[in-house]
Amino acid sequence: MLDHPEDFSFATVSGNRGLDQEEPPIFEIGRPETTGVDMEEPAPFASRLGDLERKRPIGLPGLSEPEAMRHYVRLSRMNYSIDAGLYPLGSCTMKHNPRLDEKMARLEGFADIHPLQPQSTTPGALALMEELSRWLLALTGMSAIALSPKAGAHGELCGLMAIKAALEARGEADARKTILIPQSAHGTNPASAALLGFRPRAIEAGTDGVVSEEAVAAALGPDVAAIMLTNPNTCGLFERNVVAIARRVREAGGYFYCDGANFNAIAGVARPGDMGVDAMHLNLHKTFSTPHGGGGPGSGPVVLSQRLAPFAPVPFLLRDGETIRLVEDAGGTQSLGRLTAFHGQFGTFVRALAYILSHGSDGLAQASRDAVLSANYLRAALRDVMTQPYGDRACMHEVLFDDAFLEGTGVTTLDFAKAMIDEGFHPMTIYFPLVVHGAMLIEPTESESKRSLDLFVTTLRALVASAKRGETGRFTRAPRYAPRRRLDETAAARKPVLRWSAG
Repeated sequence: MLDHPEDFSFATVSGNRGLDQEEPPIFEIGRPETTGVDMEEPAPFASRLGDLERKRPIGLPGLSEPEAMRHYVRLSRMNYSIDAGLYPLGSCTMKHNPRLDEKMARLEGFADIHPLQPQSTTPGALALMEELSRWLLALTGMSAIALSPKAGAHGELCGLMAIKAALEARGEADARKTILIPQSAHGTNPASAALLGFRPRAIEAGTDGVVSEEAVAAALGPDVAAIMLTNPNTCGLFERNVVAIARRVREAGGYFYCDGANFNAIAGVARPGDMGVDAMHLNLHKTFSTPHGGGGPGSGPVVLSQRLAPFAPVPFLLRDGETIRLVEDAGGTQSLGRLTAFHGQFGTFVRALAYILSHGSDGLAQASRDAVLSANYLRAALRDVMTQPYGDRACMHEVLFDDAFLEGTGVTTLDFAKAMIDEGFHPMTIYFPLVVHGAMLIEPTESESKRSLDLFVTTLRALVASAKRGETGRFTRAPRYAPRRRLDETAAARKPVLRWSAG
């Protein structure tokens, strides 16, 4: 291993660095006047676009087939993925997606289905949705489910809409406008509450990183509609007071919304319904397999307690003897109405059910236990060189460190994360949760072998030692080996260049 690999660097004529090949934007390598596809001139027709009809050529670059293949293959090599290595993003559950699940989602009868098909032509799809619903209700111990929400934040909106509908049915919607939210919550929690006209009120966690029964009790009153609590929480800790908190909230006339982002830690082991939860979204793309990131695809079904079941949105499944149908008209019911145009992310439903059936109830529980084991293995292997904000306490599926161990080194949390890229690792989640200064949140998931985790540990320990030896240049100039090196992230966020121009 070279101590100072930059001493041996040199500029190449091509701009490539071995198999790390430089690739300009497609507009720079393509030619707008040519195309690799021959298309016949269309027959005369009358445009229906009116003033929106294009007035000049579209200007898209044309490439030959080899050029097109090389362009996208080279771009794909610039991306990090769970198929390339450990993806330790805390709170994101970037786990392996079994290829079996992908194969099932691509079956002709599932992949080619259309949301506007008559229900009479989709009995298999409805049966799959019913079976998935049965499993999700069994795993959570809840009474009803809405499959249509498209992701976690959409699920939050759905759950809070059900709570709002229940309050309206009780005649208390105007009086109960406050939602209690721990400070460590995902940012979408207060946003979802505010979107529906609720007032978020922060609840501080104790020095042990969890919310106390007393803190919640002190905040309760006739104005409180609900509490939104993540369990396990965003600090990677189990909210051990959850049952007492749920009881207090219910006694005060409120509802308990549980953020299900971290269900991967307890699926098959503990049921949120047994903890007193009234509504909870499930990120199918996290816990039950779907490649995600970069905005999708996602799916966030919401499970509801018996108290909220009557207010579930349409469409919902109804079985009548041997027939399953989707109820799409809320008339004559207490349903909150339609949340979205169609029935949910069906491809994600297929992947999730394939994952569930291939694991079984015992396999799902084992996956949860292995996820917790992996996180605690990292905690134990790094606790003597990296600092934990809440002491040496066992965590759930993710372990949280802070930047106290970097004090006096001149290396920041961001610098440390950038140096991980040079070592071939995607950085962990940094600066989140916001309640911890210089947070470093690591979620290894159950996908990783001991060998994989050991290499990760060895790398982090070496980086810590390097920082403490004063080798700040290794960090402040990192990453050296990424396609675009160190970027000005502030400028990129505030002044993004979203359109290519020749100038």
